[in-house]
Amino acid sequence: MCGIFGTIGKRDNALSLVVEGLKKLEYRGYDSWGVTADVDGELFIDKHVGKISTVGTSRFEGIKSNMAVGHSRWATHGGVTDINAHPHFSHDRKVAVVHNGIIENYHEIREELGRDKFISETDTEVIPQLISHYLKTMEFKEAVLEATRRLKGRYAIVALHVGDHQLIAARRGSPLIVGVGNGEYFLASDIPAFLEYTQDVMYLNDNEMVVVNDHVEFINIETGELVEKRLINIDWKAESAEKGEYDHYMLKEIMEQKDTIHRAINQDSEEIMEIVKAIQAARGCFFSGCGTAGKVCMVGEYFFSIVADRHVNYAPASEFPIYHHFLKPESLLVVVSQSGETADVLEAMEVAKKKGTKVLSLINVGSSTIARQSDYSLLINAGPEKAVASTKAATSQMALLLLIAYAVNGELQEGRRVLAEVAGKINDMLNPRFLNYIKSVAEAIQKHENAYIIGKAQNYPIALEAAIKIQEVSYVHAEGFAAGELKHGPIALVTEGTPCISLIANDEVKDDILNNTIELKARGAHIIGIAPEKHEVFDDWIKVPDVGVASPLVNIIPIQLLAYYISICRGLDPDMPRNLAKSVTVK
Repeated sequence: MCGIFGTIGKRDNALSLVVEGLKKLEYRGYDSWGVTADVDGELFIDKHVGKISTVGTSRFEGIKSNMAVGHSRWATHGGVTDINAHPHFSHDRKVAVVHNGIIENYHEIREELGRDKFISETDTEVIPQLISHYLKTMEFKEAVLEATRRLKGRYAIVALHVGDHQLIAARRGSPLIVGVGNGEYFLASDIPAFLEYTQDVMYLNDNEMVVVNDHVEFINIETGELVEKRLINIDWKAESAEKGEYDHYMLKEIMEQKDTIHRAINQDSEEIMEIVKAIQAARGCFFSGCGTAGKVCMVGEYFFSIVADRHVNYAPASEFPIYHHFLKPESLLVVVSQSGETADVLEAMEVAKKKGTKVLSLINVGSSTIARQSDYSLLINAGPEKAVASTKAATSQMALLLLIAYAVNGELQEGRRVLAEVAGKINDMLNPRFLNYIKSVAEAIQKHENAYIIGKAQNYPIALEAAIKIQEVSYVHAEGFAAGELKHGPIALVTEGTPCISLIANDEVKDDILNNTIELKARGAHIIGIAPEKHEVFDDWIKVPDVGVASPLVNIIPIQLLAYYISICRGLDPDMPRNLAKSVTVK
């Protein structure tokens, strides 16, 4: 949550550079934006409510500075106002700070420094005020170091001090990356911000600070000692993080599922078998994730039951800490995250590690905090995902979990064959006629304020994920249910014409869920069937390939498209849904 971007180096249009970089991070937060720079010995600050994508760089022409910092906000502490927008600055306007995260002890620090110095409602403002306090007796680097030692909570910060030609950044629990260019450096929450300029990066670990001027210096916050870092080249192309011919990132990323499943299963066999051994040796295996990744974990539970004949336990990462009663050194925690920076997942990992439990992660960013803190890690290889609503990452995660389930059962090559066939059928499915039909269904139901989705077995979690997708981008009240639970309460919600989506596969529970669908129809529901075969109970039939146990991978894609087109019909922006951000780095 929140996008941070800063640069220092050879260019004198740093403010314009920062604005363009923040636009590439807007998926992390779009309540407000702001930039700051040292211009002729004074702190220049421009910040406003609204999206950074609407801001032109022409407003900064003629303002020369080769060092600037900016921020795109997802509000946590304080309302969405110009005053609460970042950057925040000290009372003497000499120190400016941008911040992602939450400072848990800000009340205490604010009281200590004097409430009369503060003008915003945010926790962030204590940081520049605290740095300014320490600047009375020490240099900028030492002041930032001392200030970070006082802060409690998860954060990433970048600080600028008028007259000091350097940027100083620090992190604990929130992502921050150093991009190393030719005679210039970048500080960002995520790689796409500077991918146009460099693919060489250095990573800040938790409780580390970096000083950036004409070189970089990493410091351990707790000890004050220097930390050696290596330069890493990122194999991402700048165009892979752009919309290209598509109107929205969400549609682009849905369509990329033609290719991303192939990439997900293109794993080194030896690495897969090492993970298989860890799973087979574990006494107690737990799956955990948040939001869409959590639903993927639930699907993984079914995959392991059906394919591998093995019991695993699922818990949402936000609920996982209570499971410490069951964790042992022989246990294994499998976590799933697109960004690799999810705060609740990192906390779940901390709980596991305290009990000596090993951690396996399935992530999309190999250099992320979750990957670096895992005992084993596999990349899903989906490429940059910028729409807030996860699509291609979810199917890639499911594909990799299904491949591992096959491998645990001694059928790795069979798993590859099955999933390669699934990827080919998805490629055939995603054609213009298919998209146009789903668009017509969306147009027919877009005025309804309620929708319900049912699934059974491995498609029950997909019903839950379907509800998330529709909620996220169209703001329709959608709920997913296990089909057999309808008669225990949820069917009372169905009235004449209510859109109800039934997720059906050719499997052992097909007849059961068809009967449940008929029950919905009898109560007046408008039935949208997502299934390989047409049934007379369907009012609308969205045909999907028959792929057996892998049905969740094909059944979720029509829902992704349906949610997208409902959003468009309702005049919304599916890439930037209200109140949400892409990477949830606060608890």
